[in-house]
Amino acid sequence: MKRSYWIVMEWSGKNFGAYAPDVPGCMATAKTLAGIRNRFKSALESHLAWMQEDGDTLPEASQTITLDITEDPEFPNPRGYYVVVERLTVALPKKAKKLASGRKANAARELVAA
Repeated sequence: MKRSYWIVMEWSGKNFGAYAPDVPGCMATAKTLAGIRNRFKSALESHLAWMQEDGDTLPEASQTITLDITEDPEFPNPRGYYVVVERLTVALPKKAKKLASGRKANAARELVAA
């Protein structure tokens, strides 16, 4: 099963940062626009799989999003700052089998986080 989430990719002057407003806590960075698309897709698929392993409900994808990109005088945007918003289709995780021990899942998370 697949789902398309809106993603926001922002150029910060040195690299791109990406997040999905519908999936709080999931983000990635990369040096290129192509790189951020690939890296964020992997991050989002992993994030959704971990949510499912934890028994959390997977977030629904919004039909529209609203962004506030008003410049903040305290944190001015760097020269050349821009934002790209597009849909990213990801494969939703299949129902996970219960593990006899939570150690395998935790070990996998620690490796990815390192």
